[in-house]
Amino acid sequence: MRMRLGCRLTFELPAPTPMILLLNVHYSRASDLERPDLLVSDPPVPIEAFRDHFGNWGNRLVAPAGRMTVSTDGILRDSGLSDPVEYGAVQHLVEHLPADTLPFLLPSRYCESDALSEFAWTQFKDAPLGWGRVQAVCDFVHNHVRFGYEHSRPTRTAVETLAEGVGVCRDYTHLAVALCRALNIPTRYCTGYISDIGQPSPYPAMDFAAWMEVYLGGQWWTFDPRNNDTRFGRVLIARGQDAADVPLTHSFGQHELTGFEVWIEKLDDSKAPTFNGR
Repeated sequence: MRMRLGCRLTFELPAPTPMILLLNVHYSRASDLERPDLLVSDPPVPIEAFRDHFGNWGNRLVAPAGRMTVSTDGILRDSGLSDPVEYGAVQHLVEHLPADTLPFLLPSRYCESDALSEFAWTQFKDAPLGWGRVQAVCDFVHNHVRFGYEHSRPTRTAVETLAEGVGVCRDYTHLAVALCRALNIPTRYCTGYISDIGQPSPYPAMDFAAWMEVYLGGQWWTFDPRNNDTRFGRVLIARGQDAADVPLTHSFGQHELTGFEVWIEKLDDSKAPTFNGR
């Protein structure tokens, strides 16, 4: 199937301000782009593209004083399959993990896995190793946290989410990431698009979303503690240890976000959504 996706963000800035933007589809999906989601600005300014140390595409620019809008708009080909599922995926002993997964076992700014270790082992000690244990974490987080944009706070950590029991998708993900890392499961934070394909209407306003990837059975698998259901049309933008590594926008100065639109929509019906279980 084909999907149109993109975003439009408008800022008011009191002075020229350097900015970093992570708004483009991840390089792992670059070959699926029928029309690249190139970043453009209004008014036009020089934009420098780069790859960060996680491999994410970034753009840097200096926003002029006043109003500036940045936007992307691309078309992506997708298999139409759901997030892959492998209930038999096993958990690796730490000493057998590939070296490049080890950073995703460590505590990070928003995912204090060390502080949550005792809770995690008490709460999930009876959950089966591997896929079942990760799913138990997602079930717990999904049921423990109450979603609401009014609860959004950019500095909330996993420990605070556990204590407060409220948050948005990044808070669900931070808590689940921290718990999985405390259980010796490499876990990385992801951000991107999740479509409404296969979901009942009415649809909420589209937004960027957060989820996580865990390393089981020799590969990375997608888990989504916020939605905790079967999803189609998930498109990665960036991944890192937590949201501090992958802010969609980061400004080095004062700014006000005055406009925010996100879209991802199916363009044809050539393939019906298919559950990708094994």
